[in-house]
Amino acid sequence: MNGPDLSSHYLGLTLASPLVVGAAAPLSGDPDHIPRLAEAGAAAVVLHSLFLEQIERDWQDWEHHHHQGSESYAEALSYQPNLEPRHLGVEGYLHEIETARRRVDIPIIASLNGTEEGHWEAIARAVEQAGAAAIELNLYAVPTDRSLDANALEAAQVAIVRSVCAATSLPVAVKLSPYYTNLHHLAHALKAAGARALVLFNRFYQPDIDIETLEPRANLLLSSAADQRLPLRWIALLHGRVPLEFAASGGISHGTDVVRMLMVGASATMVVSALLRHGPKHLQTLTAELSHWLEDHGHGSARELLGCMSQQRCPDPASFERAQYLRAITSDPVGLAWDP
Repeated sequence: MNGPDLSSHYLGLTLASPLVVGAAAPLSGDPDHIPRLAEAGAAAVVLHSLFLEQIERDWQDWEHHHHQGSESYAEALSYQPNLEPRHLGVEGYLHEIETARRRVDIPIIASLNGTEEGHWEAIARAVEQAGAAAIELNLYAVPTDRSLDANALEAAQVAIVRSVCAATSLPVAVKLSPYYTNLHHLAHALKAAGARALVLFNRFYQPDIDIETLEPRANLLLSSAADQRLPLRWIALLHGRVPLEFAASGGISHGTDVVRMLMVGASATMVVSALLRHGPKHLQTLTAELSHWLEDHGHGSARELLGCMSQQRCPDPASFERAQYLRAITSDPVGLAWDP
């Protein structure tokens, strides 16, 4: 007897399940890892990010060496450095897409990361030609210029999305942080700019300080179950109110986590930290847990759950807004060890 249908539709792609490996260099930076992820049950893989800084540096290097000596005699070309495109970061990334497409039959999604103007259009066309199935545009920014207000910052990000979407026929998902004045308004603006989906949310890795050496240091903390709450809430609020698809990112570790995200309206769930903790085979565990839950609750497919607990369809819509704030902070659901 066949189990429930786990397939999902995301970015115009039919996925075998909602389980997508999110962008992370330890997971997809090595081409040999991607077949292992596909074999374990990944429905798609978002490659590690190509950063704007890499794009601009490589582009400048390539243009400089490409044009150097262009007015000289042919024999003078020997002094140009040997810079074959495959040795550049940008070209190397395109090569990774091409290699992954040859080795697996699941969609490979390119990840472009940055928030400033640059060669976005050309890169978008290049990843399409390399065989990417879609683009995830990661709008990472820490605004520190006090002369720029929220409107200017958001307008610049929307302009990047518009330029990328205009340059390629690939579907584009936009990965956002939660730090916006009105996420609902921004979501509509991104849709108008051509975005097909939102990935909620980008999780920033905050620096730490070494109090002995007096130096900043990296402090990588993997996500936990608590990180699910923010994307769960906002996907529930936006599903059905904005004509976009949604992918949940943050703390997806169990099949029941996938169930929750489907219920609020996520078409895909990005899995990263759980795989870094447990390895690629954890995808098999997630797949089995999701299938068993659906079967135990009488569901024939994962798509039956989509949006059933979004704000529009939830029996208690106010639970996703401030109306339940007072109830939450005045209750003691976990029995805190506090004796005044």
